[in-house]
Amino acid sequence: MRPIGLFGGTFDPIHLGHLRTAFELWQALKLTEVRFLPTGSPPHREPPLASAEQRLAMVRAAVKDEPAFVVDDREVRRSGFSYSVDTLTELRQEFPNRSLCLLLGMDAFIGLPNWHRWREIFDLAHVVVAHRPGWKAPTMGPLGEVMVDRGTGSVRDLHEQPAGRIYIHAGTQLEISSTDLRQLLVNGEDPRYLVPDEVRRIIAETGCYARRDHRS
Repeated sequence: MRPIGLFGGTFDPIHLGHLRTAFELWQALKLTEVRFLPTGSPPHREPPLASAEQRLAMVRAAVKDEPAFVVDDREVRRSGFSYSVDTLTELRQEFPNRSLCLLLGMDAFIGLPNWHRWREIFDLAHVVVAHRPGWKAPTMGPLGEVMVDRGTGSVRDLHEQPAGRIYIHAGTQLEISSTDLRQLLVNGEDPRYLVPDEVRRIIAETGCYARRDHRS
């Protein structure tokens, strides 16, 4: 059975860069599916501007036409902070012998040592890093050490083992900054061609990124 890709994030909002990365990794790694896992309450950043329910609705709208993309709402339903290690532990219990691939951007990977119980992640899943221009895989420190121990250039390793490897994938990068996109939305500008049309419609209808001092 082919690996399952796990793509977590706040998705505040989900945009075309997320979708293109997920699609390329699905193809390149020969994943059976990419499972989008919107974060409920992220522990490592400011609270999202859109509510968990609004972000979940946007992710569902964004992926509905791609059969290989599915949405998993467990982190939204979970109370308290959303830790990746807890989600991966649950998924490993559900798929005890299946290869699981945690899909990360290089910037998220660089910050991995700040994650809760981060070393345990490699006991639960592979880590696949989508390379972004301007970033390089670390060669020093704790991440450099795990790259030496766990790095692989073979997709076959991701299929033959259930967890434990790091794979770096260089693909097409749509340089859409989530931070800049949120600022554009807060300023009342149109996100056309940055987000799927259905997501654009939800943003317009809910006003979830309207300036807070303009909200009733």
